[in-house]
Amino acid sequence: MAEKIITIDAVEQAASLFGSFDENIKIVEHELGVNIVSRGSDLKIMGDDENVSRAVRAINSLLTLISKGETLTDQNVRYVLSLVGEGNEDKISAMTGDSICITAKGRAVKPKTLGQKKYTLAINEHTITFGVGPAGTGKTYLAVAMAVTAFRAKEVNRIILTRPAVEAGEKLGFLPGDLQSKVDPYLRPLYDALFDMLGAENFQNYQERGAIEVAPLAYMRGRTLDDSFIILDEAQNTTPEQMKMFLTRLGFRSKMVVTGDITQIDLPDGKKSGLKTVLNILKDVDDISIIKFTQKDVVRHRLVQEIIKAYERYDEKNNRKHNKGE
Repeated sequence: MAEKIITIDAVEQAASLFGSFDENIKIVEHELGVNIVSRGSDLKIMGDDENVSRAVRAINSLLTLISKGETLTDQNVRYVLSLVGEGNEDKISAMTGDSICITAKGRAVKPKTLGQKKYTLAINEHTITFGVGPAGTGKTYLAVAMAVTAFRAKEVNRIILTRPAVEAGEKLGFLPGDLQSKVDPYLRPLYDALFDMLGAENFQNYQERGAIEVAPLAYMRGRTLDDSFIILDEAQNTTPEQMKMFLTRLGFRSKMVVTGDITQIDLPDGKKSGLKTVLNILKDVDDISIIKFTQKDVVRHRLVQEIIKAYERYDEKNNRKHNKGE
């Protein structure tokens, strides 16, 4: 049985480290199999040598986040533990930094994982960025935050958000209302992100002025989009022809972000995904960045990560059976 003591300088730091009802420390104890006892300004960590060593590194890393003004949550505590487990805790300071956008309610939007940080830097530094990965990794939300930041800074004159309405298929004809009201349900995630960043009233004003456009992908055909920040969401549901059409809309002084999850393709059987195809075609083109997220970048409920991992294991098992001809 090993023991280590960490001294915490400030009461405020200790309160932030422990969290409400000691929830942060309980996660560390449970995940690393240690016991942590608070005695005044000291933390006593007890357990097996390796586990205690990891717990010390984890707590010091969490204190680093706190010292940089970050608020600890279930998500970032578990993320720090995963980095410590990989021996990558030296990269934790890269997660901190200035916010990329302030929401309508005054909340700062910041990257929460190294993958998200890499993604936002890529959007800043490249004309076209692809964000590919599972649900809950912030691909769309962060892209919208970057678009709003560029718009507020007058780096672009318009924000254009689009996605294919593939899921609708022939069912569109049976829905009530005009075409816009029929496709709006498929654009709802984009509206939600913009409402969060700008507020519903500001969004409405910008939309009426033509400064913000949310439209199905079919509306992009035949246009050249200058001075715009353009986001294509759910790009796994484009065909190769649609993807080529979209990318060639790029005009001067514009940026494009393409997001999608190639494990959730809703195209009819036999149709190729434009996103899967384009990743191979453009992988070596200058000024185009491809960022691939993993389940570690999921910032939703902890169970979302577990669900994604379970599906990955299931797919791998089925692929092995298929390859063996079973």
